[in-house]
Amino acid sequence: FKRIAKNQSVKAFVDGITAAVVGALVGAVIVIASRSIMDITTAAIAIVVVLVLVFLKKIPEPFIIAMAALAGIAIKLL
Repeated sequence: FKRIAKNQSVKAFVDGITAAVVGALVGAVIVIASRSIMDITTAAIAIVVVLVLVFLKKIPEPFIIAMAALAGIAIKLL
């Protein structure tokens, strides 16, 4: 592993794959967001979640999903 990790060709390949994966993930997020964000409520939840993810990096994703779901349900019931 150490011998392969020092190889410049392997490093360039891994960098290229990393860029491709990030691009694919961003594309998927854009498609899902464009189909999911339909009104002010969902837009507000999305903005809050993005801010939480940017500024509080140690929160587990399942917790964020659960809190967003509860916020959506609470807003819909009110």
